[in-house]
Amino acid sequence: MRAYVDKDKCIGCGLCTDLCPEVFSMDDDGTATAIDEPIPEDAEDAAREAAEQCPVEAISIDEED
Repeated sequence: MRAYVDKDKCIGCGLCTDLCPEVFSMDDDGTATAIDEPIPEDAEDAAREAAEQCPVEAISIDEED
């Protein structure tokens, strides 16, 4: 499972980093980014919640990876 952030949609609200700091962080440009590796198993639920709660739907989760 991997997470992706669409930089064109992200508004930098920081909700994802609050919900799942193991996977998401804020870049120098003020937008979110996701780790470039599979999501740790113990963070999968939090990553899904971050994607669901994103106000601009900038986060996608690839369940297959």
